[in-house]
Amino acid sequence: MNAKTILGAVLLLLGAFLFLNQGETFGVGTIFALFWPSMFIIPLGLFFHWMYFSLTNRQGVGLLVPGGVLLTVGVVCQISMLFDSWGYMWPGFILAPAVGLFELYWFGGRNKWLLIPINILTVLSLLFFAVFSIGSMLTHLSSGWPIFPILMILVGAFMLVWKKREV
Repeated sequence: MNAKTILGAVLLLLGAFLFLNQGETFGVGTIFALFWPSMFIIPLGLFFHWMYFSLTNRQGVGLLVPGGVLLTVGVVCQISMLFDSWGYMWPGFILAPAVGLFELYWFGGRNKWLLIPINILTVLSLLFFAVFSIGSMLTHLSSGWPIFPILMILVGAFMLVWKKREV
């Protein structure tokens, strides 16, 4: 990937962000405050991946663990910064080592014992995501947010319309 492609993608994303937030004034400090994960953490994670995939003999499989962790943490932090959702996105930090270990498993020697911590961390992260998402939906339900009743209507309509195949 050349510098022109990277600069084009950055300008495209920054322009879209500024277009969607036209009512607010932005300075250099605001841009750094909102996009620090995209400027510092995500590129470092991508750098670790690039280092591993640029090796011809693929001997440095251990580079993928910090690469996967940093990339996942960077994405979680960026989503949290843009949508101010730190209270809901924190299980992504539990998922981050699972992603790094899964990359080690996938590109390494496929050591089956790595699947134990990968599965434990992934299930814990998904469990916490689900619990906090349902808790958030129920909180918004009491404040007049109609997503839960709409979801119930859609599930009920699906159950009425969907017919079981007879064998």
